[in-house]
Amino acid sequence: MNDIRRNLEYKSKKLLEMFPVLAILGARQVGKTTLAKNLISGWKYIDLEDPDDFDLISRNPKLFFKQYPRHVIIDEAQNYPELFSILRGIIDQHRSEKSRFIITGSSSPELLSQVSETLAGRIGLIELGTLKANEYYQKPLSPFYDLFSQKLSSTHIISGPTPLSTSEMQTLWFKGGYPEPLLEGSSTFYQQWMDNYRNTYINRDIAKLFPRLNKIAYRRFLTILSKLSGTIINKRDLARALEVTEGTVREYINIVEGTFLWRSLPSFERNIVKSVIKMPKGYIRDTGLLHYLARIGAFEDLLENILAGASFEAFVVEEIIKGLQATLITNWYPYYYRTRNGAEIDLLLDGPFGLLPIEIKYGTSVRLKQLTALSQFLEEHNLSLGMVINQSDNVEWITSKIVQVPVGWI
Repeated sequence: MNDIRRNLEYKSKKLLEMFPVLAILGARQVGKTTLAKNLISGWKYIDLEDPDDFDLISRNPKLFFKQYPRHVIIDEAQNYPELFSILRGIIDQHRSEKSRFIITGSSSPELLSQVSETLAGRIGLIELGTLKANEYYQKPLSPFYDLFSQKLSSTHIISGPTPLSTSEMQTLWFKGGYPEPLLEGSSTFYQQWMDNYRNTYINRDIAKLFPRLNKIAYRRFLTILSKLSGTIINKRDLARALEVTEGTVREYINIVEGTFLWRSLPSFERNIVKSVIKMPKGYIRDTGLLHYLARIGAFEDLLENILAGASFEAFVVEEIIKGLQATLITNWYPYYYRTRNGAEIDLLLDGPFGLLPIEIKYGTSVRLKQLTALSQFLEEHNLSLGMVINQSDNVEWITSKIVQVPVGWI
């Protein structure tokens, strides 16, 4: 695990040069601690899930930070909410000093707001996901992401050999990117690890944060949610299936999103012509966890499962988001698009590079009639570039404005 180089290392080091604190946020077991330790060696390490370490800080925080005023890694910071206001005071004593603390956090819907509000202007934030395909195969980040360093144009497009093969991408699509089970290689260990991960997540993490939560209902919620991944969630129907209130479903969704297992993709509402659906679309972030929850035990079973298309879409969207998060590009946002007449685009990226609509297709080829919504969107918004990502072999122009990109490029 320590030998796996993460795409976010460069960005993390840059943020440490700019801010007194770096926060690494993400789900359990995605490699936050390893990344923190790999950034800079020799720093004091504190694990707030270790009772002795917790007591060391919480018993007398002023004394601790007098002894260790800099170069400290504090793991699982959500276990000590008072830490953020304490750090603010410590930092403000020497406001111009950079690279003093690294904190990590997971499994806390309130964590991001705590960090953002209490340490605003003092902290650099990164979100670490599960392994991206190029990280697993230890290849550089694809030049695909160079497209976003300038204004998008049909004259600047990728070329050359595809960085990763379709079969290599399919491995990560099916297994997901949690480092430990992926690197272990044993299918038996993989299933046991996933089972333990789900149980620990519910029985320890969620139980600690929400002691009054109905764990049985929440477990059922996760199972049902896996079958709804890639869809617009109807909270009323989901509440009826779980035999709980809509308010409880909203709470469950906030929890699963706040613990970094679920991503809500907002609707792109700036359409100049058509009425759009404004509810968010969501999916389980890691497709390995999705397939485990949906009881899909083999790649061949996935190919025959009704979830295959939605799962592939979620995999592509998350790979692209991870790739963009590893760059220094700021002020960009992902959306999806669906009109009330049924026209849909799977992913829209909006940022300083412009607006890029992307259709994601599970197959190896695409027919023009499947791209009607994409073509119309390009015309309505006066865009020069749209993209189709699928399991094809070559970059190929389908129309004068729409380019096909193999999944191995992302």
